[in-house]
Amino acid sequence: MNHIKTMLLMILMIAVLIIIGGAIGGPEGMTIAFGIALVLNFFAYWYSDKMAITMTRSRPLKEEEAPQIYGMVRELTHNAGMPMPRLYLMPTDQPNAFAAGRNPSNAVVSVTNGLVKLLDQEELKGVLAHELAHIRNRDILISTLAAVMAGALMFIARIGMFGMMFGGRQGGGIIKILALILAPLAAILIRMAISRTREYGADATGADIVGSPRGLASALQKMEAYAKRKKPLEVNEAASHMFIINPLSAKGMSGLFSTHPPIQERVKRLQEM
Repeated sequence: MNHIKTMLLMILMIAVLIIIGGAIGGPEGMTIAFGIALVLNFFAYWYSDKMAITMTRSRPLKEEEAPQIYGMVRELTHNAGMPMPRLYLMPTDQPNAFAAGRNPSNAVVSVTNGLVKLLDQEELKGVLAHELAHIRNRDILISTLAAVMAGALMFIARIGMFGMMFGGRQGGGIIKILALILAPLAAILIRMAISRTREYGADATGADIVGSPRGLASALQKMEAYAKRKKPLEVNEAASHMFIINPLSAKGMSGLFSTHPPIQERVKRLQEM
């Protein structure tokens, strides 16, 4: 089923890019957008793990650095009947994590320094199980595709903005302006639609893998409390939906367009399990 979803997502992304490219640059813009979409989809499919690692500036986590994490992941992957993913570390104090890759055999899980320091063993296990759930549910490729294509939409919008600044507004100026406004909005809406549904699913599957929803529920509450007190994580906005909680500030009006469902609702669902 997720293979069909991935294919539909790729087609949708290509269509949106072509429409926006055509609105901004006419027939030439459509051709350029189509070429960009094909190249990005190819690289996102085959190198999604590497792209996610690069976008988040993660580095390989050696077993001697974190034997406890390696032990937990081995136990959880054994429980879930899945391969061991490659483990990475993001050098930041914000507690967070994400999973990426083409399939369970080519997957990575990255955690932050802050996550390891903040959470106790049960909570850390819950977060790791959540990320393994994304891998087992096979939605990690969809997540990376959304990140890459959202970045492409933002890139095309910036090109169009510079074109209007230096080339005037002749020929469909109003349409171009609308396209420039809708391109970033389309990127946000696509990431929202994907991330909000998959987070609930990964919470439930993760709780099943670890055998209890308590650790993950407690971890989510701790992570949200930290995120409210500290500055947002410095990460590419197009990749923000990949994380277990929103790494960017989502206060005020920006909360309406958060790529993640409310933590309170996620915790409530976990507590009801």
